[in-house]
Amino acid sequence: MSVERHVAGFLRTLRHGGLDVPVGSSVLFMRALDEVGLGDRASVYWAARATLIHRPEDLELFERLFNAWWQRDRLALRDRSAELDHLTLAIDDADALPDTGEEVEDSGPTVSVRYSAAEILRHKDFAECSEEELEAMYRLLAALRVAGPFRRSRRLRPTAHATGRLDLRHTVQAALRAGGEPIELVMRRPGTRPRRLVLLIDVSGSMEAYARALLRFVHAAVAGRGRVEAFALGTRLTRLTRELSSRDPDAALARAAEAVPDWSGGTRLGEVIGAFNDQWGVRGMARGAVVVVLSDGWDRGDPAIMATEMGRLHRVAHRVVWVNPLKASAGYAPLARGMAAALPYVDEFVEGHNLDSLDTLAGIIEK
Repeated sequence: MSVERHVAGFLRTLRHGGLDVPVGSSVLFMRALDEVGLGDRASVYWAARATLIHRPEDLELFERLFNAWWQRDRLALRDRSAELDHLTLAIDDADALPDTGEEVEDSGPTVSVRYSAAEILRHKDFAECSEEELEAMYRLLAALRVAGPFRRSRRLRPTAHATGRLDLRHTVQAALRAGGEPIELVMRRPGTRPRRLVLLIDVSGSMEAYARALLRFVHAAVAGRGRVEAFALGTRLTRLTRELSSRDPDAALARAAEAVPDWSGGTRLGEVIGAFNDQWGVRGMARGAVVVVLSDGWDRGDPAIMATEMGRLHRVAHRVVWVNPLKASAGYAPLARGMAAALPYVDEFVEGHNLDSLDTLAGIIEK
């Protein structure tokens, strides 16, 4: 098997295993291999990890896939590593690269990189997708992991750092075991715990083109980690945490749809956010939490109520992130009364119209 087929097979293994490997990352990986070769496992590993992995939560899966690929191909790679003098990247899409007017000399093995369907779908607006494309997107969303941020815990944990707090009781116990001499100083310092994540998703009629895809994102967050709460915003507030806790996305979404009586109806965002503040948020759920509102900002209610309730929410939350699918539209400006009233109390205002924007959102939540 040629070197180029080995490399292409490795990239294909990562993609089939569930990792997102864009064409740009593949190009960087090829350039790195030009420098380090294929003969040394550690060099190939670090070249791949540095160029192909961009999210900490993907590292464990990457290492399993890399080890499986290397174990299978290590002998053939050792025999043919000398062939890797130069790799030429061929992209099937002629429009993907600029035409410089120069002919490219074929000076070595050629690796063909094709734009996968998943890569195309990542950048396609949910509102423009067919039913088949949406189903494919839903499968990709099911693999998304929202790690979430951490906060400092009051509970102390053992540490080797000298800057920790002296644990007198355990230090004395260690001294007694050593004949009474305090040979070892036991130190402790505050640990960390996941910060609560609260997701408020607008399911009104104006969000119909995006609500189901965004609800898949909410499900991935709820099912993927602890300390996550989910609510639907319509003409009333509906808690969905229990319905979305199932690992089966289709079953979870079906139960969520049954639980929301006002799906694709009207909305009074300010009043419903006020209900969340009164019943859950200000009482403790939103305190110190990352609160994510997924909505286009269309509100039939009084914008003054929206401003008041968003102000209350912002004062108790750690951060407020607003995800608006319309933000990606050309010429968009947050002129809707509800959106304009909420914006002063938002820490991050981001897009949410396709898979790529939701991947970015996951990174923002982890801050």
